[in-house]
Amino acid sequence: MGHMIMNQLTLTSVDIDIGIRLLVATLLGAVIGLEREVHGKEAGFKTYALVCLGSALMMIVSLDVFMLFNGVASVDPGRIAAQAVTGIGFLGAGAIIRSQEGGIRGLTTAAGIWSACAIGLACGLGLYKQAIFTTVLVLVVLIVFSKVEKSVLPKKHSGGHSGGGL
Repeated sequence: MGHMIMNQLTLTSVDIDIGIRLLVATLLGAVIGLEREVHGKEAGFKTYALVCLGSALMMIVSLDVFMLFNGVASVDPGRIAAQAVTGIGFLGAGAIIRSQEGGIRGLTTAAGIWSACAIGLACGLGLYKQAIFTTVLVLVVLIVFSKVEKSVLPKKHSGGHSGGGL
C-alpha cells in the first residue's frame, strides 16, 4: 500500500510538463487579470488566473480521458474543451449588466473571460507560443484599443453610461 502511494507521489517528466502547462496558464491569465484589476474592473487578477488555470486542466483531463479510453471506447478529446467554452459563457453572461441609463456594461469582461478560457485550453495542450501570442493580443486590445477608442469616440466615454466594457 505504501509503495503504491509513493509511486503516485513520484514526479515524472509528464507530471512536470503538466505542471508547467498549468503554471503558464495561471500566469498568462494573471497578466490579463492584472490589467483589468488596475483599471478597477470587477473581474480581475484572481478571476482571470482561475479561468485560465481551470481551462488548462479541463484540456489536460480531455487528453487524459482520450488516452485512457483510446481503443476501448470512442472518445472525442474535444468534448470537454467544447463544454468549457460553452460553460464559460455563463460566467461571462453574469458579468454583463444593463445599466439604469439603458447602456450595457460588462461585454469586454465577458469577452476577456472567454479569451482567457481559450488561452487556458491552449496551455493545456502545450501550445505555449499560441497562448502567449494571444495573451499579448488580448492586452493590446484592452490597453491600446481602449486608448484609441477614448480618443476617437469621446462622447461614448464621457456620459458615464457607455456601452463599453467592464
